[in-house]
Amino acid sequence: MEDKNTQIGDIEQKNIESQQNDSHKTIHLSGMYETWFLDYASYVILERAVPAVNDGLKPVHRRILHAMKDLDDGRYNKVANIIGHTMKYHPHGDASIGDALVHLGQKELLIDAQGNWGNILTGDSAAAPRYIEARLSKFALEVLFNPKTTIWKSSYDGRNKEPLALPVKFPLLLAQGVEGIAVGLASKILPHNFNELIDASIKILNNQEFEIFPDFQTGGQIDVLKYNDGLRGGKIRIRAKIHQEDKKTIVISEIPFGTTTSSLIESIITANDKGKIKIKKIDDNTAENVEILIYLAPGVSPDTTIDALYAFTNCEVSVSPNSCIIQNDKPVFLGVKEILKISTDKTVDLLKKELEIRKKELEEQWHFASLEKIFIEKRIYRKIEECETWESVIETIDKALIPYHKLFLREITNDDIIRLTEIKIKRISKFNSYKADDIIKGIEFEIDEVKNHLANLIDFAINYFKQIKKKYGKGRERKTEIRNFDTIQASMVAAATQKLYVNREEGFAGTSLKKDEFVCDCSDIDDIVVFRDDGTLLITKVSTKTFVGKNIIHIDIFKKNDDRTIYNMIYRDGKKGKVYVKRFPVKGITRDKEYLLTKGNEDSKILYFTANPNGEAEIVKVMLRPKPKLRKLSFEYDFSELAIKGRSATGNTLTRNQVRSIVQREEGVSTLGARDIWYDDTVNRLNTEERGKYLGAFIGDEKILTVYQSGEFKVVNYDISNHFDENLILIEKFDPKRIFSVIYYDGKLKQKYIKRFQPEITNKKSLFIPESKDSKILNFSIDHFPVIKVTFDECTNKKVLEEIINIHEFIGIKSYKAKGKRISTYEVKSIKMLEPLPYEENEDLITNKSEKENISEQEILTSKENSLPENKEIKPGKPKSIKSDNSNSEKKNPQMELDF
Repeated sequence: MEDKNTQIGDIEQKNIESQQNDSHKTIHLSGMYETWFLDYASYVILERAVPAVNDGLKPVHRRILHAMKDLDDGRYNKVANIIGHTMKYHPHGDASIGDALVHLGQKELLIDAQGNWGNILTGDSAAAPRYIEARLSKFALEVLFNPKTTIWKSSYDGRNKEPLALPVKFPLLLAQGVEGIAVGLASKILPHNFNELIDASIKILNNQEFEIFPDFQTGGQIDVLKYNDGLRGGKIRIRAKIHQEDKKTIVISEIPFGTTTSSLIESIITANDKGKIKIKKIDDNTAENVEILIYLAPGVSPDTTIDALYAFTNCEVSVSPNSCIIQNDKPVFLGVKEILKISTDKTVDLLKKELEIRKKELEEQWHFASLEKIFIEKRIYRKIEECETWESVIETIDKALIPYHKLFLREITNDDIIRLTEIKIKRISKFNSYKADDIIKGIEFEIDEVKNHLANLIDFAINYFKQIKKKYGKGRERKTEIRNFDTIQASMVAAATQKLYVNREEGFAGTSLKKDEFVCDCSDIDDIVVFRDDGTLLITKVSTKTFVGKNIIHIDIFKKNDDRTIYNMIYRDGKKGKVYVKRFPVKGITRDKEYLLTKGNEDSKILYFTANPNGEAEIVKVMLRPKPKLRKLSFEYDFSELAIKGRSATGNTLTRNQVRSIVQREEGVSTLGARDIWYDDTVNRLNTEERGKYLGAFIGDEKILTVYQSGEFKVVNYDISNHFDENLILIEKFDPKRIFSVIYYDGKLKQKYIKRFQPEITNKKSLFIPESKDSKILNFSIDHFPVIKVTFDECTNKKVLEEIINIHEFIGIKSYKAKGKRISTYEVKSIKMLEPLPYEENEDLITNKSEKENISEQEILTSKENSLPENKEIKPGKPKSIKSDNSNSEKKNPQMELDF
């Protein structure tokens, strides 16, 4: 007994020593990192963060949809119940499942939601899971599920089966978009338009080129110039949709993707607090649609504020896509085009499998229907009456069917015979041969149809996509407008909320020197340009206080690439050198670097200097110091005779003598030509870079006229910062002589009218058609003598079916506020623009601008008639080329006729 106890004690002692040795064993961290961390990273990438290319779903979304299919009975289920059911398949907490479910429901594609599911516009969260309900949408039930083509696997605990991938027959990944952050890897695929994806899939099947771009539920505008097919390195710019309500109010009606009204308003308030913009107050009236009202401070330009909102707030955001998916259990970076091709091929493959399964099912139906018919019609069932054993029954039926084997598509098996024996007597007694033949013919017809679909699989897939678009595409039109954005320079649109001061004696400039000389208003991101009397130039950033050098002769806000501001300068080279004169702009230079404007010799000095914002060139009087043999002690110089050159140019010699003083004799006028302006309809902005439609050369206070499809016109200046609305139908240089002929429909009176007017210069949009609902422009002409053909309704006017109307004879020129003249008392069926009458301005009669504005239309006609050759009489408004029948004279004005 003692020996046994001793042995047990020895064993325990050895175990203790062994455990102590194990506890002191060294484990290298590098080995742990290589194995454990890699396993963890692979799990997060494959099972949590990155979607699979096969069905476009993350595992949590796939399990949610599978659980909802399990619960589906056509009625709504509590979200809490769905979450609990999903936990049978998903090994994570209920919170993560609930958040993923709400995210799916807010996309409004796969889930039919009921209750408060939050608001993607305002950022409000959804109600608790016990209060909201959901069910699968009809689209999801049709497109996502098919047990016959689904590959199954065991759930995490082995108790249930879940799909390895759902048999999705639609580019779901691109339609919904996805965002996930894994370990050392991230994926961000932006959502695309439902209908455009279907159209692109059809083009893929037809071997045609296609393009797809993101589309967001929040709307807004998007610049996809650098989208890069959704791959890494690409970038898109998204803007809110902003328009001017009036001079003091700006309205935001759509917000960028990834923002909410709350975050947007917060960024606007932050920009206002920092002095980037000037606003009085902001109201959020968002409900079903976004409506953020921004009230401007007095004297603030709405157009500049809109640009500033894009530059300094979340009204413009940049998003960088990163298209990463799981393919063959590995993360792969693929462009959205390639993903769509894979999805389309997968859809075709699934449709083929479904057709093959259906074909096999139909063939089985045909096989047994034919077998049943022979079994009953040939009374084979009577031959088994005398059989005593089950084996003999099977054998008897098998022998009886041998003559008919060649009629079947496959061999007759024991299972087929057993199934025949299960036919009830009641069915045999009521068997109808003709009805059986009809059933077999119906099955054969369906088999032929399926075979035809298999033979023309691509056409079948195209038709499938078209049917999906027809059933579910309504209401899924593009919400985000694709546009090219102009580049907004922040310094050009920042609100001037600071004040710049200068101390010329000590050489300091900044916004905190409030006791010194005031220069101008500025923003904290502006640059200032400083000229000193020694001929040096410096550009530096605005700050509270900075040293810019003593003896400052000019300081101002610097505008980069400004070729309109011209500096006129006279300087002395060295202490007793020549005096030079030069004109130059300052465009782009390095900040905080001193530049020489003289030849660089010691004691050089600027004698005269002016800054001219529009290239003005003045006349100066130069007075010289007396010296022997110098007779003329003063002379005048006109800067307009000097060419504008670069900043580093030496200039022209003004005099070799010493200058006593220089004074300005006459103020200058601009030597720069008129400014050429273009309108770029891709960004709806003016420019001077020759992009888009040329509007003309502008100088002084000349204006631009805009006409909108809403029946409004507006006269604006040619400032590059001006914004223009989308529904623009005419933009041109304002001409006070321009006559508009407008045919419009009065929504209140339900009648068609004609009016002629000349636009007037106003400070706001002016409506020239009635304000009543449904009022709209039907035709619009800027010809002097337009002609229309009016066709009447046969039911109301049987005598005159059509009429030619010369508009300038039909109605005179009146105010834009006038109602105009009703076209006819009869019901007007259609109106067509014809070739306008010829018009040439008589230069002898119209000699100057004032006469052009005052001359009457009748004088023009009289002048035209008097200038005709002898024996040639043409009645105004009734040219011989226009007939009342449907002749070839009908010609639409391609520029001005509108398509409503």
